[in-house]
Amino acid sequence: MVEFLDLKDVIHIGHSTGGGEVIRYVNTYSNGRAKKAVLISAIPPVMVQSENNPDGVPIEVFDNIRDQTLNNRNQFYIDLTFPFYGYNREGANVKEGIQRNWWRQGMMGGIVAHYDGIKAFSETDLTEDLKAVDIPVLVLHGEDDQIVPIENSAIKSAKLLKNGKLITYPGFPHGMPTTEHETINKDILEFIIS
Repeated sequence: MVEFLDLKDVIHIGHSTGGGEVIRYVNTYSNGRAKKAVLISAIPPVMVQSENNPDGVPIEVFDNIRDQTLNNRNQFYIDLTFPFYGYNREGANVKEGIQRNWWRQGMMGGIVAHYDGIKAFSETDLTEDLKAVDIPVLVLHGEDDQIVPIENSAIKSAKLLKNGKLITYPGFPHGMPTTEHETINKDILEFIIS
């Protein structure tokens, strides 16, 4: 689409799994059209624990997500909002509308796509993509991200990038683009115009 529309100086922004898609796209398909990229609470370089990634998330966590997706998705998409938005933290301002909207989005997706997506977001190794990208990349991550642990993602990604800038936020959850959008948007805009 970028080539079809003849877009140039494009800034790609991706949250969570979308961050993985952004870094792969910028590395493989942007053909010099990307100017900058932003990774928000993103999965790269690789989430799952392995011999090469010993501090990753154990495969059993993803197996449980697969099981919940297949057998309990109605409840799973409600339950997931608590760690996703930090609603399970003391003093959290739980917003039912945000929970319902997350549930709505989850239930609109297809089970097969969700199930297959678990393998893609947890096991795809984007290390070489991160190393190859030379455009400026802003990496934003909440320090209380219970979905994509910061130590295994943003910290590593920023070190692998040739031109990466890392901003972390104490107490911010995985869903910080929703719960902390004013702060996030300000930092993204500053990066874009810099």
